[in-house]
Amino acid sequence: MAGVSVITVSQLNFYIKSLLDENTVLREVYISGEISNLTDHYRSGHIYLSLKDDKAVVRAVMFAGNAKRLRFKPEEGMKVIARGRVSVYEATGQYQLYIEDMQPDGIGALNLAYEQLKRRLAEEGLFSDERKKPIPKFPNRIGVITSPTGAAVQDILNILGRRYPISEVVFCPVLVQGEGAPAQLIDAVRRFNRANAADVIIIGRGGGSIEDLWAFNDEGLARAIAASDIPIISAVGHETDFTICDFVSDLRAPTPSAAAELATPNRSELLAYFKSISSSLPSIMQRRIDLYRQELDSLTSSKILSSPTEYINVRKSELDVLYADMTRAFTNIVLEKRYRLMSLASKLETLSPMAVLSRGYSITENKNGVVRNAASLKKGDRVDVIFEDGKVLCEVKAVSIKDSADDE
Repeated sequence: MAGVSVITVSQLNFYIKSLLDENTVLREVYISGEISNLTDHYRSGHIYLSLKDDKAVVRAVMFAGNAKRLRFKPEEGMKVIARGRVSVYEATGQYQLYIEDMQPDGIGALNLAYEQLKRRLAEEGLFSDERKKPIPKFPNRIGVITSPTGAAVQDILNILGRRYPISEVVFCPVLVQGEGAPAQLIDAVRRFNRANAADVIIIGRGGGSIEDLWAFNDEGLARAIAASDIPIISAVGHETDFTICDFVSDLRAPTPSAAAELATPNRSELLAYFKSISSSLPSIMQRRIDLYRQELDSLTSSKILSSPTEYINVRKSELDVLYADMTRAFTNIVLEKRYRLMSLASKLETLSPMAVLSRGYSITENKNGVVRNAASLKKGDRVDVIFEDGKVLCEVKAVSIKDSADDE
């Protein structure tokens, strides 16, 4: 092979990579396809996947710096449009798409991200009615979390002042859109809870596009609201606008103005109610006095007050009867136990060895104890024979063992 230039595999891959990198067409391409073989490395943040259509497949990777900017979560089988560059991974010689941005095909990224988060939090139970806290009827302090410059705060404060001016308003100004908004909203909710600074919290802003309202779709904010010990009313946008904040809060108001109304009782209605109570109070008190007077008359006419001695005598007679019944019952118990004791003593006496001796029997003992049979003795042994009235020392002169054959 003289005169032939031989290159290494690395050199070949490097050369092909250089050709692709220098190709201006491949520096930025838009590819539509269906996601498959999705691998999301949570530690590194890189996303590895394939894009396919009905005829071909191309490998792709999206590095963490680009992946963290995605507004939705890529899923297996999802159709997307990916923007990126085509190059070669030199270590394997495989060409692949290096994705810089990706959007769902047919639906906006924000709408998809909203639906994904809404479904996931609903499955966790963060939207369930069982965990929602009741809104207090007469709050002493009302927390307000919104922008200090928007119309929403003025609407809320005006309505609170008109409907329920005796309540104290604790205002926490925050950003309500932009990159820093979610962090400020989360911090405000947590600060209210740490300081126990309100009986109810109104959180929200005026209307806007989905991009404008996106801070209220933040997962961290949703979890902060779910963890709040203080009831929270969500007031985001207009009546047709729905955010994750609306679903996780304890009560959803269609507008900030409506939230202020839901957080407070109506002063006019309260005044009318108190006026009604005030006008009916004299008749209520008179009926109560008449009732107590009847009860007092009934008590003064009772025997216990008109003739206390007679009442005491009746109770004394009842006590005497109870005492006699108790004494009789106690005597019967003592007699029953005595008869039982005598019966047991009689049975015990029957089993006593002394009772057996009184019938003419005796007990023979030697140094080893009671002699139970003749075979245990031999000529010359000394034994004690015990009778009912004493014992006799004896010496064995002879031992006669009964032959078992004699029994036959």
